[in-house]
Amino acid sequence: MSIQAPRGTRDVLPSEAYKWNYVESLFREICEKFGYKEIRTPIFEHTELFHRGVGETTDIVQKEMYSFKDNGGREITLKPEGTAPVVRSFIENKLYAEPQPMKLFYITPCFRYERPQSGRLRAFHQFGVEAFGTSSPSVDAEVIGIAMAFYRKLGITNLELRINSVGCPECRNKYNEKLKEYLRGKLDKLCKTCQDRFDRNPMRIIDCKTDSCKEEIKDVPYMLDHICEECKTDFEGLKENLTLMEIAYTVDPTIVRGLDYYTKTAFEIVSREIGAQGTVCGGGRYDGLIGCLGGPATPGVGFGMGIERLLLTLQNNQIEIPKPSGLDIFIAAIGERPSKEAVRLLHKLRLEGISADKDHMNRSLKAQFKYADKQQAAYTVVIGDDELEKDIVQLKNMDSGNQEEIKLSNIIQELKNRLK
Repeated sequence: MSIQAPRGTRDVLPSEAYKWNYVESLFREICEKFGYKEIRTPIFEHTELFHRGVGETTDIVQKEMYSFKDNGGREITLKPEGTAPVVRSFIENKLYAEPQPMKLFYITPCFRYERPQSGRLRAFHQFGVEAFGTSSPSVDAEVIGIAMAFYRKLGITNLELRINSVGCPECRNKYNEKLKEYLRGKLDKLCKTCQDRFDRNPMRIIDCKTDSCKEEIKDVPYMLDHICEECKTDFEGLKENLTLMEIAYTVDPTIVRGLDYYTKTAFEIVSREIGAQGTVCGGGRYDGLIGCLGGPATPGVGFGMGIERLLLTLQNNQIEIPKPSGLDIFIAAIGERPSKEAVRLLHKLRLEGISADKDHMNRSLKAQFKYADKQQAAYTVVIGDDELEKDIVQLKNMDSGNQEEIKLSNIIQELKNRLK
């Protein structure tokens, strides 16, 4: 029996790795232009971090985490999302003592045990940003602006930004009582998951994807109609800032997000190009999370974006990522002495910043040219015994087919001049 990759995982082969490199480089570039600095956190954390940070009532904590005991008996979890580890690092490394706001971004693998489907895997990757230290809605809009600028730079335009306010703890507690009163008479008609959420997090029932549940609560009261004056002011501020930034949006009162730590702003960016699971980016504000995890009371806002879903969106929009250029130089050698010279020259070229390769399979000269063409080499250098005796090489332009002799002793400078 052959060994295969575990279900819900996939390999990124060389034929597509360039796409990952491209979007990762572009994301870094956009974030840095917005003043965000990169942070990297461990691939696993203490399980308690996610129980306290993500929330006991979430699907992630209840049934999706990859958790285990290590050899020391410690409860460890492969990180299922990026925000809680960044918050842990913010607290542990006392980043709150540095000038605020602290603006960070990350590119990280994540792990969730869920049913694999289009653009959704058990081992997946996320882009994310987090801004700590300010409750200004201008930063909420800035965070959204990063995501929208990134999509625009990639050429993805058929996206919809949906925003909502999920209130603060004070107004949400009052709303939850109204919501429970509404739901109480409908509980027996709702799915088992919604019934389980009734006492612990009734707002999540609004987010249920089951058609029968959606029909049963179609006239549910929404949080947005019950937010306090402070939350209302912040939400109006968010809308004003998005308008100033010329970012179109739709107010969607059904957005509650799947994590317990959200307060006030919640948003999703939706694409209709990847099937039913159309959310390609989601985020919001979490002003109580840092305090909940033991840090000083510090507001925060951010988003997470799945890289696999992003690449699928690009594919479904027929957006081609530029393929990397081929080799600068391929060295074709004929004979023992020329092959040794090829090794010496190849290493020198690489140290000079020239991408180069040679034959390692003892191919014929004709086969070496074919291989050089497959590697999209700009030039092929041909070295034989006669060439070595005369201190020359044959240099072939692979595009034009033109071939000329150049001095072997001056080859590096000659190649640099041509490659300019």
